[in-house]
Amino acid sequence: MTAHKKSITLTTVIALIIVLLVADQALKFYIKTNFFMDEEYKLFGNWGKLHFVENAGMAWGIELGGNTGKLLLTLFRVVAVSFGVYYIIKIVREGMHRGLIICIALIFAGAVGNLIDSLFYGLIFTESPRGETTLAQLVPWGKGYGTFLHGKVVDMFYFPVFHATWPTWIPVIGGDNFEFFSPVFNLADACISVGVIILLLFQTTFLPKKNKEYNPTVTTNSTISDSAQVQ
Repeated sequence: MTAHKKSITLTTVIALIIVLLVADQALKFYIKTNFFMDEEYKLFGNWGKLHFVENAGMAWGIELGGNTGKLLLTLFRVVAVSFGVYYIIKIVREGMHRGLIICIALIFAGAVGNLIDSLFYGLIFTESPRGETTLAQLVPWGKGYGTFLHGKVVDMFYFPVFHATWPTWIPVIGGDNFEFFSPVFNLADACISVGVIILLLFQTTFLPKKNKEYNPTVTTNSTISDSAQVQ
């Protein structure tokens, strides 16, 4: 396949992924070792904060049930990341649109960033107890709060832009408090979300269009005479 004029090289993609991973892990290391659980620091008044929490589940703090759910999620991430390596190499070699490649690279970097937490953080960090002003410590391999595959993902970005109350006439949730935006997330989550959103918005631009030529063919059982003339 001929390379797309707006494609990029594999070296550039790898560099982008490494930069995102280093930034993600550096921020997580800093938060984990300098913030106690639920500690927060205001960035933009009351609606933009660094707020340290951990979760044992998916992006945006969504969790699966117990240790089995955590293990299955981590194994799924391993499989997804392995496929991501193959797919990125494939679309780069095929010269796909750079927008598509960058979106996939963002999603891949985010998945790897959270996978690192799940695989190793339980082995290298001490616990961050909730309700205490105890800072976690970086410890020798295997001396941490958990085991391989059972690490907790570090989250820190919190943007409670506004608070409101649902109207009482709304069934079930009427009268409940509402906060936008309530999930606490990390840079890896942001990479995944940005990659997915841009890919959905610009998929018609990024994905190749199939050219279908219309070549009508007329068949006939009639015999054409050599002496026939067109008037």
